[in-house]
Amino acid sequence: MSPAVIAASSGLLAAVRGQVVTGRFFDAGHDERGDRVAVLGERAAETLGVNRVDSQPSIFIGEVSYTVIGIIDGVERRANLLDAVIVPLNTARVQFGLTAPAELHVQIQVGAGTLVSRQAPIALDPSAPENFTVQAPAAASSLQDNIQADINIVFLTLGILALLAGGLGIANVTLLSVMERVGEIGLRRALGATGHDIARQFIVESAVIGLLGGLIGSALGVFAVVAVSLLQGWTPILDPFVAIGAALLGTVVGLAAGAYPAVRASNIEPITALRGGT
Repeated sequence: MSPAVIAASSGLLAAVRGQVVTGRFFDAGHDERGDRVAVLGERAAETLGVNRVDSQPSIFIGEVSYTVIGIIDGVERRANLLDAVIVPLNTARVQFGLTAPAELHVQIQVGAGTLVSRQAPIALDPSAPENFTVQAPAAASSLQDNIQADINIVFLTLGILALLAGGLGIANVTLLSVMERVGEIGLRRALGATGHDIARQFIVESAVIGLLGGLIGSALGVFAVVAVSLLQGWTPILDPFVAIGAALLGTVVGLAAGAYPAVRASNIEPITALRGGT
């Protein structure tokens, strides 16, 4: 079968992310003059037996000869161009009576597909935008959203487990501190400190431990994000409220973890403590 003939503007190659294997792609001058030149897709060139263009080979479309000036490959967005013969748009208007292009390919920035899909028909024909059908890059699929949601749940669960482990660690350390400082607690009680004063002391200590842990963890997280972004060539995006919230959350965990040891310390009798009891 003969290769398909496609008319295009000089900007087609950039829009479909193609590359020239040999020769060149026609430019705006070829298009304006309606020159009889053609560019072949790699598979079309193989079918027609054309593998070089330095000798200015010609192909015939009907009874008219066209000079082959280039061969393209690597077309990411329109693979069917590899099996086609591509001629300038104005050449097709003169030779084949083409009235208007059937398709328009636009190269856009990442994430602009939805906006361009809404504005392109209006920009092309404000009086009748409904005459155009726009195909924009698909947004994130539902499968991707579900996978991302599952990953978020996994990390949330790991974070909760880490908080529980940290809280238990703080509670254990504070409880051991209470048992080792029974004599100090008894002396303070004998000098007039109330049970609330003793409880407040250990709660403050556990809260400080939690705050320090939250600050260290938040700093390590920020450094990790920045380091990975620099290695990958990304732009790090950090929310300062998340970093501050992590430190405050560590304080809350420390307060909760120190509640039981503080209550136990406040219930120690001065006489028993001074005698070395628990």
